[in-house]
Amino acid sequence: MGTMLQSYGMKAGEIPERYNLERAEVIAGIHSAYIEAGAQVLTTNTFNANRFKLAGSGLNLAAVIRTAVEIARWTAKDNEEILVALDIGPLGQLMEPYGTLSFDEAYEAFAEQIRAGAAAGADLILIETMSDLYEAKAAILAARENADLPVFCTMTFQEDGRTLTGADPLTVVNVLQSLGVTALGINCSLGPKEVLPLVREMLRFAQVPVLVQPNAGLPQLVGEDMVFQITPADFAAYGREMAAAGVRILGGCCGTTPAHIKALKNMLADLKPVAIKAPRLTAASSGTTTVPLGGPVKIIGERINPNGKRRLQKALREGELDYLLREAVDQQDNGAHILDLNVGLPEIDEKAVMVKAVKEIQGVVNLPLQIDSVTPEVIEAAVRIYNGRPIINSVNGEAKSMAALLPIVKKYGCLVVALTLDEHGIPKTAEERLAIAERIIKTAAEYGIPKEDIIVDCLVLTASAQQQEVQETVKALRLVKEKLGVKTTLGVSNVSFGLPARDLLNRTFLAAALAAGLDAPIMNPLDAEMRATVKAFNVLWNHDRDGQEFIATYAGLEDKAGKKAEDQAKAQSEAERKELTKIVLAGLKEEAAKAVRALLKEEDGLAIVDRYLIPALDRVGDGYEKGELFLPQLIQAAETVKRAFAVIKEDLEKNKTAAVGKGKIVIATVKGDVHDIGKNIVKILLENYGFEVYDLGKDVPIEHIVEKVKQAEAPLVGLSALMTTTVKNMEETIKALRHHCPQAKIMVGGAVLNADYAQKIGADFYGKDAREAVKIAERVFQEKNSPAEAENNLTAGDLI
Repeated sequence: MGTMLQSYGMKAGEIPERYNLERAEVIAGIHSAYIEAGAQVLTTNTFNANRFKLAGSGLNLAAVIRTAVEIARWTAKDNEEILVALDIGPLGQLMEPYGTLSFDEAYEAFAEQIRAGAAAGADLILIETMSDLYEAKAAILAARENADLPVFCTMTFQEDGRTLTGADPLTVVNVLQSLGVTALGINCSLGPKEVLPLVREMLRFAQVPVLVQPNAGLPQLVGEDMVFQITPADFAAYGREMAAAGVRILGGCCGTTPAHIKALKNMLADLKPVAIKAPRLTAASSGTTTVPLGGPVKIIGERINPNGKRRLQKALREGELDYLLREAVDQQDNGAHILDLNVGLPEIDEKAVMVKAVKEIQGVVNLPLQIDSVTPEVIEAAVRIYNGRPIINSVNGEAKSMAALLPIVKKYGCLVVALTLDEHGIPKTAEERLAIAERIIKTAAEYGIPKEDIIVDCLVLTASAQQQEVQETVKALRLVKEKLGVKTTLGVSNVSFGLPARDLLNRTFLAAALAAGLDAPIMNPLDAEMRATVKAFNVLWNHDRDGQEFIATYAGLEDKAGKKAEDQAKAQSEAERKELTKIVLAGLKEEAAKAVRALLKEEDGLAIVDRYLIPALDRVGDGYEKGELFLPQLIQAAETVKRAFAVIKEDLEKNKTAAVGKGKIVIATVKGDVHDIGKNIVKILLENYGFEVYDLGKDVPIEHIVEKVKQAEAPLVGLSALMTTTVKNMEETIKALRHHCPQAKIMVGGAVLNADYAQKIGADFYGKDAREAVKIAERVFQEKNSPAEAENNLTAGDLI
């Protein structure tokens, strides 16, 4: 719709949705052209129709959406088979913990759109161009709770095969289909050739129809214009290949004309849909990482549970969540795959603490969470705002428990731990525990929950009090695997309670349970010998092929006799936490503040910046460039450094010392462009590398940018544009800066730009992402401040 409106004369800076109210004939004409081309679904002109993007426009949101649906409906009035899709785009805001938009605020914004579109008569809801799974979840829940319509959801991927916030195709599929979408897939950003490998990966796991809407290739510079290169014939050929692979719904995004859709329709005319054959996985996900159960044993970290842990109890009572964050990071660093989260203490507001803990922990670790509580209200509040697909711990065979928990499991698409106990307690025999597991699975099926979403816990009893029943647990475990074919978990360390040499008993029982079919032990990942048992089992049971992980871990290690493995791990962890660099890498904001205060007793504040903070950011940046870390970690580390800087600034002001900044930079999104997420990320990183950043915002007039650069005498300007129509304004801004501020270097960035086009419009540098922007700034100010030390002068093409 956007690129079609441009071809109809829409100018840079115009709001596309204004056409619904003021030039309805243009929108109807576009719809008519696609109907004639053979389209079966019309997408409403509402991509930007949300409270944030229309703020200040004077447009009535409900009227914009209602009219958009009515135009599409009227255009298709002669063909009852044509469906009208209410188009829902991203809100244009970064969500917590990386931005300021809360999950509830995002939900309300989407719900407002959906209620208006459903009331106007839309046939389905199309949530598209999402780059953040968390935002997509808010939109899906808003759609399911405020309308009774099919929900399609498509994500946009980068060339590295992940979304902007780091989700891979498996994670996207696992999360979206668990939330009950009718169809899922990919749109925008890439052309059909580039999305094909991602589509094939999605088809391996998707149990709902897959939808693909690529761009007409990647735009290229032709003369003065950015032109989409893929011809209708080539576009259709790729579409046929996707359909033959199993894609059920096909269309086009940016740059695809009616000619592309017509060619696609003709190319698919003789094909029948391929049957969906993907297996259903038992897999938990965070916002970036998916952990399937089965195959290699997965460790569920047990350390965030206040039972018997006085220090954790104290932290919870005092609201000291940094203690929980440290435990989460330590467990991740020591090999946990999933983290159990339990904050249940009678004297605290468990629901409020649980929600806060979920938000904080998912900001510092990539691991999926297991939400552990005896209170259904607490569980629902947590899984609702969780970014990903969590595990619920737990339901049992009591009718009351199943009635309370299973609806939550179904609504939010969670996995659930099923305890083999009921109103009569824990059965003594393995056969009785099997019967309870069968009953839970049968009841879950009545709620529409398949057995693949259930993880059975046959319950570990203490050898000190119920010695004979230890073997019954192992026997029950084997029966559940053989008879029911589900995944299993156990709280391993329960077996040794009340006995000496607990670690010896724990790892011996763990080995026996693994051999009986245990998939995911709940254990202490800081216990190196327990981890070693898991790694050894994975080798012996052929899960660790060729012993690669085992060899990498243990080859060449010397025997460290006389020192308990857990004590070694704790000592190492404590040493690492004392290093500010490690704290920054983990994203522990309050820990960073404490560490800086301690260091300030011995070192100068600016020395701390140079010795600890900048190297930490560099390490995160390097990991980001290598694809080992993702945007959330990049932002989280920057925010942690910001907290550390605040402490240093306080100290400098107290001691009447002024911090010497690295230099002044003016940044802005150019006139006519209202997209600023990329610019905001650049700002965060530049500020945390010590630059003084003047952020002028979005849709900034040329004269305002020039005026600020002159006033600040800024040696570097950063310009952003996301829309093809606003690149021309970027070029005009550059010309004005060259005339009025010839001393300033100019870097540009944005999804519609590339290195060639950046050079064409007169920019000095092209920053493909925030990390590259920092590199450019470092080079510019190094040259400015130390010209004698520079080996070469910067030229306009240096980094392009």
